Amino acid sequence: MDWSSDPQSVLVRIQLPDGVLDVEVPRKRLYAGTIYLFVLYVVGTALLVFTIAAMFMRNQVRAIRRLAAAAEAFGMGRDRGPIKPEGATEVRQAAAAFNRMQERIRRFLAQRTEMLAGVSHDLRTPLTRLRLALAMLPYQGQISAEALQREVGEMTADVEEMDRMIGGYLSFARGEGLEQAQPVDLSVLLEEVAAGARRSGAQVALEAPPGLTLPLRADAVRRALNNLVDNARRHARRVALTASTLSGRSVQVTVDDDGPGIPADRRESVFRPFESSSTGGTGLGLTIARDIVRAHGGDIVLEDSPMGGLRARIKLPV
Repeated sequence: MDWSSDPQSVLVRIQLPDGVLDVEVPRKRLYAGTIYLFVLYVVGTALLVFTIAAMFMRNQVRAIRRLAAAAEAFGMGRDRGPIKPEGATEVRQAAAAFNRMQERIRRFLAQRTEMLAGVSHDLRTPLTRLRLALAMLPYQGQISAEALQREVGEMTADVEEMDRMIGGYLSFARGEGLEQAQPVDLSVLLEEVAAGARRSGAQVALEAPPGLTLPLRADAVRRALNNLVDNARRHARRVALTASTLSGRSVQVTVDDDGPGIPADRRESVFRPFESSSTGGTGLGLTIARDIVRAHGGDIVLEDSPMGGLRARIKLPV
């Protein structure tokens, strides 16, 4: 092949048995345009991929910006409600988690507001009795020592009642946020709760398999269970504690009693602060218990008990 003799053609000489075959080929026929097509293909493909990626990233960034704006607004006290999960799976999960967090904080603030609104109402009665008793003391100089001792005893009882109520309010407001979750044997914890209730004079039966270990804030869960058992024994003669596993994914704890129970239409409202108050209680026991269980990712529901009274059913994730 001769590429240099003729600028317009390429000379090709082929040796044959009886001579040489000369072929003259136009040079432009031998210059293939594949390199230009390849470059055009690469550039076109890159532009197409870039356009698709830009559109995809725009949608993802828009969802992230909407989540960031909602978090900023919620932090400034402007509640815009739940946001719509959209975008990639991870962004949807983040939006769903934000909605759950927003709902927990909203419920937390509502409960604390109701609690603060009820403090003055609950404390006003014993304070009024104390004020009246103290005002009458100067005019009771002629009463006997026995009557005076009775008056002092009543005032002391009022002070103890206020101290108990204030302790309940502070415990509710303080919460259990500082304790860290650790692997805890729930069966042992239930045995401790049942033993404490028996020392208080309650008839408590316990049925729990050994080795129910799951991550818990032990003090908080003990407090929730104590609140439920105290409520049960306050209104019933017999209490039964039962624990079992559900498909290996969660643990169920039930607190049954043979008391009068709670009407079905009030079983949700009694979880609000002061709704379940009765003699000897502050009305915060069920509220605190549900807060603690929900902080562990579980929940509490009230149902009819096979014993004839009320069943508190707790579900905790493993």
